[in-house]
Amino acid sequence: MSMFRAKKLDLGCFINTRIIRDHTKRKVFEQFEPERQALRYIIRNTTLPPRVRAEAQLQLSQMHCYTRPTQVRNRCILGGKTRGILRDFKLSRYNFRRQALDGNLPGVKKASW
Repeated sequence: MSMFRAKKLDLGCFINTRIIRDHTKRKVFEQFEPERQALRYIIRNTTLPPRVRAEAQLQLSQMHCYTRPTQVRNRCILGGKTRGILRDFKLSRYNFRRQALDGNLPGVKKASW
């Protein structure tokens, strides 16, 4: 959505449309997470009146889909791929192997036994 799009991207990697969209989703999720947590707390609190809980549930369901945590995908910071990502390095398998063999990842070396 254009209303969420960042004016300036602080990405230092390969950029295509999917990466820009994922970046936007991350920023929006980070911005709206406290509000989502508060609404979820109200919904789960059984001591509150049912009307208040129902209103909170309605507000939560009407929030934009970019505010959901399931919208954020792990992406390779070099190539933008979404599959085969090593979480510790935020790299795809192929880019991890290339960077490790070139010696660009400190503390990583080829295994031999």
